[in-house]
Amino acid sequence: MGTTDLFDLDGKVALVTGASRGIGEEIARLLAQQGAHVIVSSRKREDCEAVANAIREAGGSAEAHACHVGRLDDIHAIFEHVRARHGRLDILVNNAAANPYFGHILDTDLTSFEKTVEVNLRGYFFMSVEAGKLMREHGGGAIVNTASVNALQPGDRQGIYSITKAAVVNMTRAFAKECGPLGIRVNALLPGLTKTKFAGALFEDEALYQSWMAQIPLRRHAEPREMAGTVLYLVSDASSYTNGECIVVDGGLTI
Repeated sequence: MGTTDLFDLDGKVALVTGASRGIGEEIARLLAQQGAHVIVSSRKREDCEAVANAIREAGGSAEAHACHVGRLDDIHAIFEHVRARHGRLDILVNNAAANPYFGHILDTDLTSFEKTVEVNLRGYFFMSVEAGKLMREHGGGAIVNTASVNALQPGDRQGIYSITKAAVVNMTRAFAKECGPLGIRVNALLPGLTKTKFAGALFEDEALYQSWMAQIPLRRHAEPREMAGTVLYLVSDASSYTNGECIVVDGGLTI
């Protein structure tokens, strides 16, 4: 009895944003391991190139392309590149995120507000629009948005970030509803406390970290690689009838 090919991504073209480190890097590595050609994207090309090189050295197929999803010109440029080089896109993982402000919600400054909304909301929206247009031409595809458990329970001192992640959940459902008839499935991953540079503030504040630990039944934080498997499921044939779903991966935090 052979192994399943439900998770086989051979021949698929995948674009992963925020893929130079953390959860995005692990997603990019796993999708490549399963046979996808992965476009590794984040703001800095050299960081993307390091991940793409590691994937190629491991026998996978990958390329690097800088894209700041908070800039509409960058979004248009990367899709022009995808269209010209590949002519198609099968998988989009919206994983890039911004969380420049950690503090009381009443002290949120306009610059932090705008940066968070530009990347987490506007960026995800127009990346999905461009990917959806390309997928529509080729009979479908899969989009996964990285949201957060903060979408369900606002994080302490993470007001605007939590608000944008809640919007990502509804955006996921809105795209799923309208793009489903086009053969495009749209789902979301909601990670819990994960050890990344991005989440550094949560680990540096010992009292805050311990308060999280007390609420997580598994009594530990997640490693980035523990998020990648759920994304693989959501972009593969294993989830062919999963659409508009928001999967919480948090060790039981939100029970």
